[in-house]
Order: sequence, then C-alpha cells, then structure tokens
Amino acid sequence: MNELHFAHKIRQHLNRGLHDLPPATVARLDAARQRALAHQKIAVHQSILAAAGGFIQHQFDNMHVKQLLMATGLLICVASYSFWQADQQISELEAIDSALLADDLPIGALTDKGFDAWLKSASPH
Repeated sequence: MNELHFAHKIRQHLNRGLHDLPPATVARLDAARQRALAHQKIAVHQSILAAAGGFIQHQFDNMHVKQLLMATGLLICVASYSFWQADQQISELEAIDSALLADDLPIGALTDKGFDAWLKSASPH
C-alpha cells in the first residue's frame, strides 16, 4: 500500500466518522476552523527584487558595528592582495618583454617550441 492510497483511506475513515459526531462538536470544530483561517497569515505577492531587498535590509539591521568593520577590513585586504598580485604579474611580464625587445634574436627563435622552456629556466626565480 503506497502513501497516497493510505492517505485516501484515512480521509475516508475520518469523513465517515464526521457524521457520527454530535452537532455541538461539529459546530465547535467549525468555529475553531474559522478562527484559525482568520488568523492565518495572508500571503503577499511581491517581486523577487523586493524580497531580496527586504532580506538584505533585515541582514543589515541585525549586524553589529564590529561585524561591519571586520567585513570592511577583510574586503580591503582582499582588494589590496588582488592589486598587489596583478602588479607582480605585470612586473614579470614587463621584464620578459624588455629582455626580448633588447635582444637581437631572429623571429624564428621566438616562435620555437623550446623557447618558452628556455625562458622559464633562464628566469631568476
């Protein structure tokens, strides 16, 4: 017996038992159901952007000053490291380009497959 069939059997059993209840009990159950429906939250349809903005606003409202300072410090550190790393790569490429331009190598040597391996082995690192 699968879950859907089991749920159907339970519903049938409860519906049959509903007719056996006294009218006062049925009236109390109906009143309780109406009260529960009246207190039920009403779903408000809003766009996804509005929901995202509300979420972000809620997160910032609950943040403390220390958390904001730590997050800002971390962001500054990551940005500084990225800038420094890019500057290092540019400096390495600049040194290689300067050495290539100052040298009197023929064009065929620059397109040779072993030239890249030679550059790597000849670099000071």
